[in-house]
Amino acid sequence: MSAHSQGNHDRVGRLLTHSDRAARLDLTALERRRLHQARQSLSSMAESRRVYGVTHGFGPLVGYRADPDRESQGLGLVSHLAVGQGPPLPPDVTRTMVWLRLRGMALGHSAVDPGIWQLLADQWNAGFTPVVPQEGSLSASGDLVPLAHAALAAAGDPHGQEAWRNEGGRWVRGSAGDVLRSLDVEPVRWEARSALAFVNGSSACLARALHTHREATALIRAAAAVTGRTVALLGTSREPYEDALSRVRNQPGQRRVAGWIRRELAAGVSPGPGRPLQERYSLRCAPQVLGAVLDQLDLQERVLLDEAAGCTDNPVLVDGELLHGGNFHAAPVGFASEAHASCLHQVAYLLERQLALVLDPSANGGLPPLLTPRPGADSGFAGVQIAATSHLARLRQLAHPASFTAVPTNLNNQDHVPMALNSANAVAAMTDRAWWILGSLLLAVNQLAHLTSGPPGEGLWEELRTCFPALDRDRPLATEVTAAAEAARTRFLALPSPEADAAPVPAMG
Repeated sequence: MSAHSQGNHDRVGRLLTHSDRAARLDLTALERRRLHQARQSLSSMAESRRVYGVTHGFGPLVGYRADPDRESQGLGLVSHLAVGQGPPLPPDVTRTMVWLRLRGMALGHSAVDPGIWQLLADQWNAGFTPVVPQEGSLSASGDLVPLAHAALAAAGDPHGQEAWRNEGGRWVRGSAGDVLRSLDVEPVRWEARSALAFVNGSSACLARALHTHREATALIRAAAAVTGRTVALLGTSREPYEDALSRVRNQPGQRRVAGWIRRELAAGVSPGPGRPLQERYSLRCAPQVLGAVLDQLDLQERVLLDEAAGCTDNPVLVDGELLHGGNFHAAPVGFASEAHASCLHQVAYLLERQLALVLDPSANGGLPPLLTPRPGADSGFAGVQIAATSHLARLRQLAHPASFTAVPTNLNNQDHVPMALNSANAVAAMTDRAWWILGSLLLAVNQLAHLTSGPPGEGLWEELRTCFPALDRDRPLATEVTAAAEAARTRFLALPSPEADAAPVPAMG
């Protein structure tokens, strides 16, 4: 695993690249030795002292002796926790989740069976990907429920547990046992300590948050691009995007976003006739809003990467000492996801307001209302705007902090829970809606290009102009909205890290 253990300076994109199906999980000689040493130490300790989940039961049943059959104890743990509901996590998120668990276990603090670790890695390397319901986790003693479903799938559970396999870029779903056999990999036979270490971590909410983090960064870049395209087509002032203006503000995100907006502006663009001295905030303050979001994502990235590099388990072996504690509590991930929610709302809100501006004759330079050439006979983008407004409202509903909804449970053993996966799932749903709003704006700006003599544009703008004809007569636009959103998503997710082209920020003093 040496290729996957670069430390906190890694970007989220690099981590996710390592955790996709093209990468491999392998132990270094040092990691393998640590696993064996930790396993031996735990076995020795369990002969003379109480060890949670090994000599004694789980959760509030820790006062009772464990089943002396360690395999029965481990299988019972993952079986009683397999109570998840709802649609499955996306396969790429599930692969990251399993990768994170194996990476944390390889640190040598969990005292897992090295043979079980290797079997799990063999499954992962072969492309075996459990089908994991996304609902049911407190993220308190780790993401117990989703990870238990993954554990049962890894065991080839015959009781309905399913798994994915990738066939030519398409995810195919089947029974876990059948998928394991088709990939020619062995099922896992769980024992108590290894089963507990696998389910006792924040990996589900963390994987979900990492993928959403990457989506949010791409969305910001897309929002900056469409802002620049709107400015170019409407002929508004480029002063709000000048580097000098951002430089004196001294906010690095603002300066970076202003640079992205300027890329969409032809050299020497001047305000068109009749444009106001100062535009509405949704255009004029786009660098400030998107830049602030970008800076917040940089802060949350550090939290998420720190979590990915650590050991979220209980108990843990550190320097030869066995420590019982609460490293599985996913508060850091929960708070990061709640920050993501606030950030995504700001981006979606800005995009929705830009859509309103583009459709309004009082702000779009006197073009037809709702950008239809036949007002009254046709309604243009009225329906698109209605749906975008609904998406924003639903997005706001999803943004309520999940940590505010916590309820004590588990005989009050888990009396403070972060609900981090609930939050991460909600933010993923918010992200979908933000892309839909962006797709709505992209179509409107494309119509703007058809109606004006503005610059033709390249790349995405040329693609939109080619794929989506002018709206000369009303037509259903649902599929076009999603197609435009996906075109932008694909393009901006493929861009390198924002750090690669960040404008330098002058030192203070």
